[in-house]
Amino acid sequence: MKAFAALVHREYIEHRGAFFIAPLVMVAIVFLLTIFAFSVDRINTRFSGQMLTVMPTWVFEAGFAALAAGWLVYLGFVLFFYCADGFAADKRNNAMLFWKSMPASDLKVLLSKLTAAVTILPGSIFAVALLSIVLMFGVAYVTTMIAGLGSATLLWSILVIFAQMSLVLLVVIACALLWYLPYMALVGAMGTAAGRWAIPLALLLPSILSVLEWVVMGGGMHPFATRTWDFLNYRSQFPIAFDYLDRVWEGQQAFDAMAFTVDFLQKFDWLQVGVGAVFAFAAIYIASEYRRRSAAN
Repeated sequence: MKAFAALVHREYIEHRGAFFIAPLVMVAIVFLLTIFAFSVDRINTRFSGQMLTVMPTWVFEAGFAALAAGWLVYLGFVLFFYCADGFAADKRNNAMLFWKSMPASDLKVLLSKLTAAVTILPGSIFAVALLSIVLMFGVAYVTTMIAGLGSATLLWSILVIFAQMSLVLLVVIACALLWYLPYMALVGAMGTAAGRWAIPLALLLPSILSVLEWVVMGGGMHPFATRTWDFLNYRSQFPIAFDYLDRVWEGQQAFDAMAFTVDFLQKFDWLQVGVGAVFAFAAIYIASEYRRRSAAN
């Protein structure tokens, strides 16, 4: 167990630049630019503070959601390239023989990479995302104080919103990682065999599979009117419960993190998550066997 934890920690050390340092630098730059914009009166502090108190709950919830959505896009982007490139890193930097001398099987090494991709690597971005939102909320509250509208009640409301939205973000990230686990495992397995060529192959693979089904088994009027394409399209769209969010945006009910979480988890397709987990393990196992045999030759 200690050896496996060390392997996961190694992945974090080798890729913390993309998952921690770079996001932290971006947050620092944006924060400094924001402070600079206020200090040179590019942004009217009093007017901004007054606007924030018009609909304070909605403004802070929407601001959190918008910033969180940006971090989710960044997380998906870096995870894709990590799986495509990180699984082939040992072969590329000639470290394969070193890891072969360690008491760790190829399956354990590849599973440690996949484990890092769903735990500490996204966890780093989650922590930086919360830090960026804390800074955003802090700047917003300071502007309300400068405008003479800050109060303990508003501060407490901001803290409650932050706690609720942080819970929602954590649940969404965890479920998204489980939902896209088979994609990460497949791209990683392709990276083990094809190296960086796994990036274009992963983008072309859905089209190839759909065209193959259309040619062999027939289907609709074009190669993308197949059951394969419909299934991949379904598995590519994150199944979030929009009906609850629609009621919130329409003003029919106030946003409640626990109610959203319960509604979201109840409607989540856990059967597909289980099938995807089995597929992910199978893909990693096949990749580990290929890695073991190719290194032996």
